[in-house]
Amino acid sequence: MEPSTDLFAEQRAAAFARVQPLAVRMRPSRLDEFVGQEHFLGPGKLLRRMLEAGRLTSAIFYGPPGCGKTTLARVIAAYTQAAYETLHAAEAGVKDVRRVIDEARQRLTNEDRRTVLFLDEIHRFNRAQQDVLLRDVEEGVLILIGSTTENPFFSVNSPLISRSQVFKFEPLTAEQLKVLLRRALADEQRGLGKLKAVCDEDALDLIAERADGDARRALSALEVAVLSQLRSEDAARRAAPAPLQVTRAVAAESMQQKSIDYDPTGDTHYDVASALIKSMRGSDPDAALYWLARMLESGEDPRFIARRIAICASEDVGNADPQALVLAAAAVQVAELVGLPECEYALAQAAVYIACAPKSNAVTLAIHAARQDVREKPILPVPNHLRDRSYPGAARLGHGEGYQYPHDFPGGFVQQDYLGAARSYYNPTDRGDEARLAEWLRQRRRSSEAAGPDPRPQGS
Repeated sequence: MEPSTDLFAEQRAAAFARVQPLAVRMRPSRLDEFVGQEHFLGPGKLLRRMLEAGRLTSAIFYGPPGCGKTTLARVIAAYTQAAYETLHAAEAGVKDVRRVIDEARQRLTNEDRRTVLFLDEIHRFNRAQQDVLLRDVEEGVLILIGSTTENPFFSVNSPLISRSQVFKFEPLTAEQLKVLLRRALADEQRGLGKLKAVCDEDALDLIAERADGDARRALSALEVAVLSQLRSEDAARRAAPAPLQVTRAVAAESMQQKSIDYDPTGDTHYDVASALIKSMRGSDPDAALYWLARMLESGEDPRFIARRIAICASEDVGNADPQALVLAAAAVQVAELVGLPECEYALAQAAVYIACAPKSNAVTLAIHAARQDVREKPILPVPNHLRDRSYPGAARLGHGEGYQYPHDFPGGFVQQDYLGAARSYYNPTDRGDEARLAEWLRQRRRSSEAAGPDPRPQGS
């Protein structure tokens, strides 16, 4: 008697299960097994309420790898009893999408059953490919769950965004990862429970910390740590499995060197650069050094870092400590001429100096105000006495007539009109070196007020 088709299917499924990585085998199948993302999946939160109300709409899952985007899409399909289809945007085309849509329409008509399409890396679809989904997503024929590691507001069509809920996934915390690791150690059906492995607490801590919120990396490291200690020649262990001890040293040897999530052209690039600048502006040298180190470890161009530091030196320190810009400019030169690894010292020196320097954005506010006046108010003519008279005929036009050369006067200063209108842009603070400028400027403005307006006519 020949084996039945069902038996063959069971054998294939068992063989497939044996080669699946632990991270795949341990994927939760129910909503109550899912770990993390409580900010939108916890009791009373948006996605949980949508599921409980049976009003799930299309969604965009946005977040780093290994935080549960694919897993949650499967769990949602099972929870809603919907058919589950999956496509990878890097491999699929319009023809594949139309096939899924046609099948979803038939399923809805014939079985009154909806379809969840999980589109992995949706940002890889171009605008035209994304547009194919619009009508059926809007009509509810298809529940689209798009997954992306890139900011969907930059990479996904606005019409598709408007028809979807965007859920931002966060990396799992160390405690959440340890919940998954302990679950895998105990589970005898899908996990490592049959091996009776024991993992030291500090080993769990190390795996959870080095995984950086990625459940896939954490479970893969645990699997290597346990299985690497099994010896095929140990017949006694196979006959009566003894506990396998996973120590911190074993865990460390079972993980690859820590990789840092850092896209040099994406969100992380700009977010970390922003954190560096805001830490220097906020006078926190330790935070500035951390973000600088993260950028360097991630392979960021040191010239880009140097430019950010130089911007901060003028924008946030300004004349409260003019030396900050000198140091920042030197760091730019060192980054350009010396490069890594040695230029990291100059970058660190400049970042720390700027973080510790007194802060003033008076110059920043001043140039913004002046440019706004140029854009929005009538353009001021150059007063005649300030105009250029270096060319033949300038004197006949009256250009430069009445100009007073400051160096001809005591102290190198003489009161005269340099603008032709009453405007005040630069208002220095009383912090750092700018306090001296503030006092000098107050005295000058007082003497200007005492002198009264310049009596000379201001023609164009």
